[in-house]
Amino acid sequence: MSLTDPAPTRLTRDLEPILSDHDPRVRLSAYHDMPYAIFRYDPEEEFELRKQVTLLETRLSQKGKRVCRISLAECLDEAMRSQRPLEEWFAAEREQGVETIVETVHSVLSEYSPLVDLVAARMPEHPDPLLDVVFILRTGALFPVYRTFSLLEQLKGRVHVPTVLFYPGDLDGAAGLRFMGVLDAEHNYRPKIF
Repeated sequence: MSLTDPAPTRLTRDLEPILSDHDPRVRLSAYHDMPYAIFRYDPEEEFELRKQVTLLETRLSQKGKRVCRISLAECLDEAMRSQRPLEEWFAAEREQGVETIVETVHSVLSEYSPLVDLVAARMPEHPDPLLDVVFILRTGALFPVYRTFSLLEQLKGRVHVPTVLFYPGDLDGAAGLRFMGVLDAEHNYRPKIF
């Protein structure tokens, strides 16, 4: 298994066989209270990856799995709209500058409309770890306002089915990830990285 192979190759060769298992949790994660993993891909592969994930979803469904998609872009949109209309966000960005808005949106996702709660609310209603698989997609929408490390840590104990976070970024060492290939690497990811 090479994490430098193209995302579509790694998706079908490395991740799909695990998600197809009767109980994917055993091979997906070393932690019983964190049945999730990260699928890393180059940000330039975003649109091809989306297409490949749709095909993977179809193949898993044909094998009897129920796939639930959670879009972090939709979660971000919901969080921002919970505080003010989007037009006001754009006006505030022009008035206050990008840096201030980045900090404000981070506060919204951390405190006022916590991203972890928005994601948890979209998880399957009656989760069955032998049937359900969750894909957390559109992670790049959070750049540069929110890093996924804290989301994964906060989801601990709230995720009960095999879940994969699709992460646009670079690998740095064995367990370090650089969000969008730009931000400093976070090296304390516990989930398995594909």
